[in-house]
Amino acid sequence: MASNAIDQTRRMLSLVTYLRDRPGARIDDVARAFGITVDELISDLDVLPLCGTSFRGGDLLEIDTDGERIWWRNADDLAAPLRFAADEATALLVAARAVATLPGLRESDRDALLRATAKLEAAAGDTAGASSRLSVTFESEGGVFADVDRAIAERRRLWVRYYSPARDELTEREIDPIRLFAVGHTYVEAWCRLSEARRTFRLDRVAEIRLLDEPSDPPPVELRDLSEGLVQPAAEDPEVVVEVAPGGRWVAEYYPHDSAEELPDGGLRIILRTPDPASLRRLALRLGADGRIAAPPELADSARDAARQALAAYGE
Repeated sequence: MASNAIDQTRRMLSLVTYLRDRPGARIDDVARAFGITVDELISDLDVLPLCGTSFRGGDLLEIDTDGERIWWRNADDLAAPLRFAADEATALLVAARAVATLPGLRESDRDALLRATAKLEAAAGDTAGASSRLSVTFESEGGVFADVDRAIAERRRLWVRYYSPARDELTEREIDPIRLFAVGHTYVEAWCRLSEARRTFRLDRVAEIRLLDEPSDPPPVELRDLSEGLVQPAAEDPEVVVEVAPGGRWVAEYYPHDSAEELPDGGLRIILRTPDPASLRRLALRLGADGRIAAPPELADSARDAARQALAAYGE
């Protein structure tokens, strides 16, 4: 069963307790107990040794497996009550206070967070005083977040003016929000009444937003697993060929692709798929002399025209 990053995090927290109480547990039994495949369990076990009681890198979990059984070697060492260092307590208090100010936070969650913060302040002692002199402010998307969160809770439709950088234009549309999520930026996944399709909108690109009285009624859709990233090309998406010099090899690391063939000069010939090939014009401009779009021809011509226009704007 596919799971997203949140599901995996919850599972791994439970997995730690499960393994502590069952030294030498069989891999098949553990996978069956958590309702996941053996491959998913192995993936979790690859991550757990990178976790521990300190974000500074100390006291990490020592978890081993021989392919059949699992052992947690230092469970007793990590069982001692947690003691926050001054910088850890400060970071946690500052973050907790900042989250408590989010306009989209439900009051019950805000109250629970404030109670937990008060307990942490009492335990932190003098450190709490130092943290009170620090503050964090969120981007202006906070108000948009609040409206989207309310629309989801109340099942109401939204009207938005949205900026599309690929087309460099603002569009007005009505959307039925499905869920909020964060992958680098904060997004809302919704059913767009303008395009009559599922679309993803970045909150910091929403220029204006209004809650409507119409009920939100998106058609049934299967939620995508976003643990592999926001952009997940489909087999039927158009194919684009990008050729990059050695200075552009980073493209193969940041863009999902079908293949990356070595070129004689040390560059790469990358074949990738995207539902919106025009969006790759910005990639071509960013690459400059380090790369070009080789196919399809019409996209290559469009990228060259965009480069000429950009140079003309600088008088070159």
